Amino acid sequence: MEAGPSDYLLAMSVGATSLPVVGKHLEPLGGMTAMSIWGVRVMPEFVSAAAKSWFTPGIGEAKKQERDQANAVAQAALRGVVNTEALDTEWPEPDRTPPVWKALEHRRNVYRSSVRYGDHPSQVLDVWRPKELPAQPAPVLIFLPGGAWVHGSRILQGYALMSHLAEMGWVCLSIDYRVAPNNRWPQHITDVKTAIAWARANVDKFGGDRNFVAISGTSAGGHLAALAGLTANDPEMQADLPEGSDTSVDAVIGIYGRYCWEDRSTVERARFVDFLERVVVNRKIDKHPEVFRKASPLARVHSDAPPFLVVHGSGDTVIPVKQARDFVEKLKRVSLSVVSYVELPGAGHGFDMTDGARTGPMATAIGLFLNQVHRNHSVMGDKQVI
Repeated sequence: MEAGPSDYLLAMSVGATSLPVVGKHLEPLGGMTAMSIWGVRVMPEFVSAAAKSWFTPGIGEAKKQERDQANAVAQAALRGVVNTEALDTEWPEPDRTPPVWKALEHRRNVYRSSVRYGDHPSQVLDVWRPKELPAQPAPVLIFLPGGAWVHGSRILQGYALMSHLAEMGWVCLSIDYRVAPNNRWPQHITDVKTAIAWARANVDKFGGDRNFVAISGTSAGGHLAALAGLTANDPEMQADLPEGSDTSVDAVIGIYGRYCWEDRSTVERARFVDFLERVVVNRKIDKHPEVFRKASPLARVHSDAPPFLVVHGSGDTVIPVKQARDFVEKLKRVSLSVVSYVELPGAGHGFDMTDGARTGPMATAIGLFLNQVHRNHSVMGDKQVI
């Protein structure tokens, strides 16, 4: 009785996937419908921000000044976390070319494509790595694409970051995962946990170190990366995995992620929770608050959290920057591990695909942070052996 037109469209698209023979070919319809619903909900903020950028006097010069601050802001955020000598590296000059235009150039670092990490057809990943690895196993990063939990394709997402890390000697695993509305929550995080367990057991076949696995993601992928990092070996989130599967990670990089599924204190957050209820979870938060709470990284923060680096743009209209600030503030109060935060002035949602001036500094900062965490991890490992 409470259903609206969007609910009927979703039900029809999901129902169509159960048809014999043609059903599996109709799954994209559900994703397209869900993405349209998401687009309608974020459109007011997007239009408002666009109008402001078009009609505010002097906005062009102000934006240029913000872009030019990216290197300095990233260096300041890492000071005291990364060795001073490492911070003196050559930082990239602002690039006017959108990173997505360099997709083919970046994909030269793809070593193997469509490797299965599970039994479902959607559970596949690409392996990014240099052609020649050092004698020692390389540290590993799992990358989770974004897409509002209704799109989970690795295509075009994270290319600049993974290409940069591969050139530094890392092995990166870019995964696909199942999404709503055809696969409701918590299937998303279950697939992520499956990928982590697969890496812990198999990444050495591609030159990776099974003893050091970090995770990163953008937007919805940032949410999943943070949640995975905070729920290591949680039996509720890996019921389909064999007993004893290791789903812990050694570091987390959240890039313009969503860290709370409960808060409805603003119009934007209320619209977001409504989207989760109708499209992603298919349950009401008032009747099942525990589902939304367990899916909120902000509510899962604890003292044993792995090292975190959170990256967010102050101009993000899809996931406002306060979401990241609140998460980082609580994490710093509670966690015994290092927590770093890079807030890029003026950067919007998805800047790593459209904004070359900020993407280079972001990738450099993440590489420096991960290398430092890896060095610390190696030193502690050596001490334990001694």
